[in-house]
Amino acid sequence: METVHTEKAPAAIGPYSQAIKTGNLVFTSGQIPVIPQTGEVRGDTMMDQAEQVMQNVKEVLEAAGSSLEQVVKTTCFLADMADFEAFNQIYEQYFTKKPARSCVAVKTLPKQVLCEVEAVAEVMQ
Repeated sequence: METVHTEKAPAAIGPYSQAIKTGNLVFTSGQIPVIPQTGEVRGDTMMDQAEQVMQNVKEVLEAAGSSLEQVVKTTCFLADMADFEAFNQIYEQYFTKKPARSCVAVKTLPKQVLCEVEAVAEVMQ
């Protein structure tokens, strides 16, 4: 197993890695809408936050030698399912190959953000 780290995505805020590579797969930890350079949460709307989350996922995948196009499965966490449509508007711009996905509402997310996304992807050979 190999730990993945990039300064282009937020550092882990707990005892975990941004991602782990094993074999030809990479497993990202959940990415929240934190701006890597400042540590601040981006915006207060689902659209703004989802955009930052997707950028963070993209950066972690690229650091692992993968890409959004190689994603086979995502797990998405929303603070409120009323934001499902707004979240999907941003999500579909990034995950154009439509990987398998689970999307659930949770009681709270770190830093009281509106969404979080984790991904499993193939590592480009």
